[in-house]
Amino acid sequence: MRLFAAMRVDRWKKVVGGSGGSQIAEAALVLPLAFLILLAIYWFGRAFNVYATINHAAREGARVAVTSTCGTCGNSAAGATAVANAVTTTLQASGVDPSKITTWPSTTPTFCGGGSCNNPSNNGNITICTQVQLAANSNSGQGPPVCGVSVTFEYPYSFSLPYPGSGVALQLKADVQMSAEN
Repeated sequence: MRLFAAMRVDRWKKVVGGSGGSQIAEAALVLPLAFLILLAIYWFGRAFNVYATINHAAREGARVAVTSTCGTCGNSAAGATAVANAVTTTLQASGVDPSKITTWPSTTPTFCGGGSCNNPSNNGNITICTQVQLAANSNSGQGPPVCGVSVTFEYPYSFSLPYPGSGVALQLKADVQMSAEN
């Protein structure tokens, strides 16, 4: 009878002192946190991708604005509609919706002379400023001011994690300045 009682005590020690159930409990605590971290990495990567895309689109618009439209018939600047078309085409090629572009409420730039800012009729949320004194030379104070073009706009980006009230909305800004070609 003593042997039987000793075996029951040993069995209870194994059941109570075992670690088989603790692994499941630890996994139940760690896996949701690991999932949230992976999801946050994905959303941050996507936000960075959209930010790079809108800056690339603004650079393409600025490039169109500073290049001449006709090499043999004079150096006439491209119109605001052509610049906006370059921006929207680049955004569409990358799978970003250009209809979500909003105007960036930026400060008035310093003009070199005869410059102006306008918004094209096909996308009035893109601000294109010509004859703008670029920031590179104005900060260093060396040499004469360099004039160029500025293309600015904002793009809304929102994401949420899988728990209530976790929505985050960001306004990604694109502000590109480019010097005019001679």
